[in-house]
Amino acid sequence: MNTRQASATALLDAPVANPETNQPWVAVAMPAVYLSQGQARLQGSAIKLAAQDVSGFAQDGAYTGEISAAMLADVGCQYVLIGHSERRQYFAEDNQLLLQKLQHALAAGLTPVLCVGETLAERESGIYLQVIFSQLSVLSGLDVSRVVIAYEPVWAIGTGRVASLPQIAEIHCEIKKWCLQNNGCSDNIRVLYGGSVKAENAESILKTENVDGALVGGASLDAGTFGLICRAAGKMI
Repeated sequence: MNTRQASATALLDAPVANPETNQPWVAVAMPAVYLSQGQARLQGSAIKLAAQDVSGFAQDGAYTGEISAAMLADVGCQYVLIGHSERRQYFAEDNQLLLQKLQHALAAGLTPVLCVGETLAERESGIYLQVIFSQLSVLSGLDVSRVVIAYEPVWAIGTGRVASLPQIAEIHCEIKKWCLQNNGCSDNIRVLYGGSVKAENAESILKTENVDGALVGGASLDAGTFGLICRAAGKMI
């Protein structure tokens, strides 16, 4: 929940003008009220448009304030975040609701980015894998090749703390292993890392085994920093 019209526009102008960020593997997830404006600004660029959330209701109807997957597709979105840790924490989103969101997003032709991750207490108690596998279970029976997964340890989001490279490698490997065992998908499942990704650590994180990209939070609010992160990502392509 950041930016206003002027600052949102300014944040898009820089990546559109920068060849290192104006790439088909870059997407920006804007607040819903600015999505149409963002789509107009991105017109003709390679950058994709993403939404930060989607309704659990599929059909038009008396759901005041909700935004459906079909609406997001209608304004040009190609991706949508689902199950971000802040949605889970502040709005008590559970697997039943997230499954509905996933199904509606896929039906509308959107690529869902399913966020999973453990709290500090869950990490320290040693149950972090069980927590993540439980969150991944919402994908059972779905075509996982059409989904992007983002691992975001809750304890590293906006805190300045970053999971160690061995910790990141372990979780990304376990996520891909779970998908292969439980969904029979191909081994090209995409898993992003999110959690205090900055210009200073982006390259080392993106070089880590089984890391296929980054879900950038606060650092994306600075166009220069975001450009440096995209430059690091471009080296991995």
